Amino acid sequence: MLHRGRESTDGTGDGELTVPMAWLYAEYIADELLRSGDLMPPTSFEFRAGRDALALTVFLSDTDGELSGIRVVTQLETWLSLTAYDQPWQEWVQGRMADLAADAAASGRTAPDLELAREAWRWLRETELLAPDLNAVPGGGAVAGEDEGPKVWTPAWQLGLPLGHLAIHLF
Repeated sequence: MLHRGRESTDGTGDGELTVPMAWLYAEYIADELLRSGDLMPPTSFEFRAGRDALALTVFLSDTDGELSGIRVVTQLETWLSLTAYDQPWQEWVQGRMADLAADAAASGRTAPDLELAREAWRWLRETELLAPDLNAVPGGGAVAGEDEGPKVWTPAWQLGLPLGHLAIHLF
């Protein structure tokens, strides 16, 4: 027998497979938002960064455990505000992950959704992507093409978050 996400994981170790439905659904929503925005190829690392940042936002903003029942259009404003440039998204992610881990530990339940979210967060923090330097001084040199400007190694979350935010806007 398969169990769905958090609500049916009882941690009894009875050998039943627990399916992390909340995380998988969050990842699906993020993937669809990015694909509909057509911002980058789905096979690129940039796409993965955007998908993982959006999936974390969707998953961690589900404070009532009702992710599979939400309507995407009713959550867009929440996701936009969480991913906005002036928001402390990184701190919010760390805080929500700590809260979910504490809840799982207190209940004695396993948290397969949280484990997948942790893996995504680890990848976003530890992976750096070569990206245009948005802080470069304008007019510092002639730029012949978009690939020739100054570039810097950027943590994947710092690239993925604005891509996710833009994808939400374009939806």
